[in-house]
Amino acid sequence: MVETLCQIPGNTLRLYEKPGQLLYKESGTYVPISTREFYDRIRFISLGLGTLGFGPGDKLAILSENRPDWVMIDFAVLGAGGVTVPIYPTLTPEQIRYIIDDSEAKIVVCSTPELRAKIEAISPQLSRVRHFISLDPDASSLFLSFVTVVENGRKADAAEPAAFEKIAASVRPDDVASIIYTSGTTGVPKGVQLTHRNFFSNVKALDQVTDFHSGDTILSFLPLSHVLERMTTFSFLFKGATIGFAESIDTVAQNLLEVRPTIMVSVPRLFEKLYARIMDSILAGSAVKKKIFFWALGRGLAASRKAQARTEAVFPRNTPSLRLAQKLVFSKILEKTGGRVKFFVSGGAPLSRDIAEFFHAIGLVILEGYGLTETAPVVACNTFTKIKFGTVGPPVPGVEVKIAQDGEILVRGENVMKGYLKKESETAEALAGGWFHTGDIGFLDAGGFLTITDRKKDLIVTAGGKNVAPQPIENLVRQSPYIAQAVIVGASRKFISALIVPAFEKLEAYAKEKGIPYFSPAELCGRDDIQELILQEIERFTPSLASYEKVKKIVLLDRDFEIEQGELTPTLKVKRTQVERKYKDLIDALYKD
Repeated sequence: MVETLCQIPGNTLRLYEKPGQLLYKESGTYVPISTREFYDRIRFISLGLGTLGFGPGDKLAILSENRPDWVMIDFAVLGAGGVTVPIYPTLTPEQIRYIIDDSEAKIVVCSTPELRAKIEAISPQLSRVRHFISLDPDASSLFLSFVTVVENGRKADAAEPAAFEKIAASVRPDDVASIIYTSGTTGVPKGVQLTHRNFFSNVKALDQVTDFHSGDTILSFLPLSHVLERMTTFSFLFKGATIGFAESIDTVAQNLLEVRPTIMVSVPRLFEKLYARIMDSILAGSAVKKKIFFWALGRGLAASRKAQARTEAVFPRNTPSLRLAQKLVFSKILEKTGGRVKFFVSGGAPLSRDIAEFFHAIGLVILEGYGLTETAPVVACNTFTKIKFGTVGPPVPGVEVKIAQDGEILVRGENVMKGYLKKESETAEALAGGWFHTGDIGFLDAGGFLTITDRKKDLIVTAGGKNVAPQPIENLVRQSPYIAQAVIVGASRKFISALIVPAFEKLEAYAKEKGIPYFSPAELCGRDDIQELILQEIERFTPSLASYEKVKKIVLLDRDFEIEQGELTPTLKVKRTQVERKYKDLIDALYKD
């Protein structure tokens, strides 16, 4: 029976051996890695690390883009009884230094020249690190070659064939498997200690409520340093599914056509962009094309809402009108995802109900879930038999949820972290009373579906004493094709305002259509008629808000938020406090009158 993560590769080899367990792009073509090769390389890497003095309890930091080596090194570390410390490639050298130093990593592995340069810049300060390993060749003398590590492991395996299995068998479910640093929307990142039991309880829970198997193919593009992508990778391999790695976020559209996945894990931003691209294509078409599309969408939405009333994800498409809609419209859209998708998973941020319904209507089911790094990560998830758009679904098996008196969501279960590394007071506060305090506000409805309304710390109290949850308003506003990002502000103010990042491509097309002259995005954002357009768009998508929730004034920003500027987390969440601080003068100017 599988009880630890390091038992997954052996279990997969025993039950689901196949020629293409992993797929990666090389010289313009996707190349397979068999289950046997996958397992053997994990073994060699693990033993190779052992020749460097790496053993139980030691930490190894991975700084790399998604690739097969990332997954194999992770399992190799776990099989050695070690602890994996993932690091987002987008972090600055100073942020990387903090994580490596705080975690006391003994070995650091990195890939590209750009990432190696970050490590070289901080290496004099990393006194605890014993070895730096480069996945790619042609590294400086600071780095040991990954090929050498693997070859040393191959020799160790030949000398003692059962060594890897013996060490892996000694790993216990309550041993720490990984330290994942929170993305830090506020304050200093905290190292979340997750055990094998934490992760594997989530793997088993997903196995009970989602439908995937060894015949499925997954396209991996969210960073493996993200806890959701990492845990679902464990889950997919546990069931023997094939995982193909996207070359980058920018190539996902092309890689979808090449890998033709049946499942993909994503964040709402991808679905928002896909929706906008589809709608732009339709609206730019002929009157006949638009008429056919909206007729088909109407048929799909009607059937979708009937299915939703039964909380079912799949509905029959056997009426003449739905079959015709499928043939004329829906099938052509679904072909752009490779044509084989069974479902997508959405997490990391709230997904708009309208966008979820749109894709459901055309035949692409998006199962939205909710979780945190501290819960390894899934707490709740919509399923094929229990789905309700606008919610994150019911709690998954083995996880308990209750709502505190102030509306905070509390979680209990085997998936809840061991604690924060070196932060006893923060751990005690987070786990007070035997429940993990999520910091999120929400409620459970009569059907047991969980709805998230906002972050507890993000709630805005106006000068009139009204409580305003910014995230639901931001989600509504972002449905406008002219708005890419929105940050609602107004704490201790008389009314609500917003910082808006326009969708510049769409806005520039509008300006050209209307004959509006401009020389730069900043000039465009400063025009009164453009600001009036955005205010009208906000009103169009927020008609049902209470008067105190309505956006009265806006600031249009002439560039998007950036990770490098400290405005976004690596998972693309807006760092609200930092953004409000950076644009304080512009916000203050809105309230001068």
